[in-house]
Amino acid sequence: AKLKSFAAKIIQLLKEWTETFPYDFQDEKSMKELKEIAHRITQCDEENGTVKKIISQMTQNLLLALSARSQYQEIREKFRQPVTDKGTILKTKPQSTQKDILSVCCDPLILAQQLTYIELERVSNIYPEDLMQIVSHMDSLDNHKCRGDVTKTYNLEAYDNWFNCLSMLVATEICRVVKKKQRTRMVEFFIDVARECFNIGNFNSMMAII
Repeated sequence: AKLKSFAAKIIQLLKEWTETFPYDFQDEKSMKELKEIAHRITQCDEENGTVKKIISQMTQNLLLALSARSQYQEIREKFRQPVTDKGTILKTKPQSTQKDILSVCCDPLILAQQLTYIELERVSNIYPEDLMQIVSHMDSLDNHKCRGDVTKTYNLEAYDNWFNCLSMLVATEICRVVKKKQRTRMVEFFIDVARECFNIGNFNSMMAII
């Protein structure tokens, strides 16, 4: 009875650990240790197999979480473009093919909503281990220690890059307009977009636009 009670507590610990910090189990060594612990726990409840089912579901959820994050990382890497002279590219393109933001989306509310979708997608991929990584890295800098073993997840970096990209997009769209009247219209449009972002509760995009 004591063994079963202890096993239930270990299962709860492993379940919360794998759900909150799945990246701790991405290398083969830690995954092997998890499987060994799971195997020993299942021996405590060989009669009805309940523990085995719970552990099997936990392992499956862990593998799905690791796979999803790996796919997200691969997609992000594909969208990373090499640094090029964007100004030269714009100059070489015919004026007729250069679309401004108003020709793509002239409704501030719709643009604010689309920006919010992007924000939510970025935020949903930030996990506790991303924050723990930053804290541990800052601690290592204070103690002058090398932290080469820390696994990079890049999700906070991606969120920060999105903020900078949005700021540069707004600045570019305003500065590329030659006529003052059109530029004023562009500034007013982005003010309206920022206002709509505020109304939605998307303060990150609002600050990037400002």
